[in-house]
Amino acid sequence: MTRASLDKQPHEVAAMFDDVAARYDLTNDVLSLGQARLWRKEVERAVAARPAERVLDLAAGTGTSSLPFAGAGAYVVPCDFSVGMLGEGKKRRPWLPFTAGDGTRLPFADGVFDAVTISFGLRNIQDTDAALAELHRVTKPGGRLVICEFSEPTWAPFRTVYTEYLMRALPPVARAVSSNPDAYVYLAESIRTWPNQPELAARLQGVGWTEVAWRNLTGGVVALHRGRKPAGS
Repeated sequence: MTRASLDKQPHEVAAMFDDVAARYDLTNDVLSLGQARLWRKEVERAVAARPAERVLDLAAGTGTSSLPFAGAGAYVVPCDFSVGMLGEGKKRRPWLPFTAGDGTRLPFADGVFDAVTISFGLRNIQDTDAALAELHRVTKPGGRLVICEFSEPTWAPFRTVYTEYLMRALPPVARAVSSNPDAYVYLAESIRTWPNQPELAARLQGVGWTEVAWRNLTGGVVALHRGRKPAGS
């Protein structure tokens, strides 16, 4: 599967990530021009994990994004539907409780996590609203959500340059550094078709998240959305 216009079949997306697992973190650093590490730092600050809290890191891949939460003393569960990613993560970080799971049918009980987060994975889930609802279900009343995802640059001239980079520059760069460059063509197209900041915020509200807000990073190339599960729900 290389066209984002096709329906996102979970087994095809999972297989795509299996193929790129070994060099995924390196490729992301190269393709984001080093920004990926800065974005992860902003997610860490937004989640603000505390000792003994339970944190779900969905679409965690090899677990790179989970390390700051573990370092803060939280019990973090890296969850992903790519067995290849999980296997690579377990080789590198055997102490983390890697868990296989579909974002639309999470293998967790209701209300078990103090915080849930997903970075650059929501747009790869077949049913976005179902995933947002599942994250809501497994979060404790009063718990928090942080989503880091590609979005729409706010400055029109930069938006044009950014789109050109995605569709023209990214594929040849991916061919040089990735084991499966077609996967990055799909990822580039999925970014182009993804909802912008207000549209994603509306979808969060639609499944029950409150106090929804977002903050743009790198001029809107990425947006950090936040929400909270009402205390009485």
